Amino acid sequence: MSTLCTVSFPGTPYPALWLDGQQNLSEHLTMQNSPVLFGCRTGICGTCLVEVEGDIPAPKPDEREMLDLLAPNQAKARLACQLILTGDIKIRRWTE
Repeated sequence: MSTLCTVSFPGTPYPALWLDGQQNLSEHLTMQNSPVLFGCRTGICGTCLVEVEGDIPAPKPDEREMLDLLAPNQAKARLACQLILTGDIKIRRWTE
């Protein structure tokens, strides 16, 4: 049985979502339920770059490579399309 995870979007009017753990976040976020924008959903366009707070696995090498280009040395930067839920998280659109 997987854990129920809360995905919240502080500073936005979007309500929190409750999703089963071990799911890919991009399969559940749409323009109607989150402020996150998606392009390719495969981790190569960078459209879904976000700031994440919470317990998530470290980025895989392909995502790390893209993050090094888009947001070097930013530990909270992630590609939303690559996130696998393992606990409660807060997501904010990336701003520099």
